[in-house]
Amino acid sequence: MSEDTEILKEIRDLLRLMAEPALAVRDQKLRTLLLEAVGKSKRKADAVILMDGSRSQAAINRESGIDMGDLSRLVKALREASLIGVDDKHPKTVFPIPANFLEAFKASE
Repeated sequence: MSEDTEILKEIRDLLRLMAEPALAVRDQKLRTLLLEAVGKSKRKADAVILMDGSRSQAAINRESGIDMGDLSRLVKALREASLIGVDDKHPKTVFPIPANFLEAFKASE
């Protein structure tokens, strides 16, 4: 079963890669708002990439290295901009964010 799961995950990742240009156009406004919230902070960008709903704020803090106060303010700003769901304890962005979000977005500006 795990081999099938791994194959499906690989297929999903390849489809996301192929669909990324279309997703970027669809999500342009959301991505612009996200970039404004993140600014030039690599730690904030790393934290946002980890916001998939499976991690608590404490886990995001540990994995990204962001200050807990900065993370709390970031989560609040993202919620106010409707960029994450309602669960602040396990934040999840409302649209898929590629791992190279900041680099890809800045390259398209």
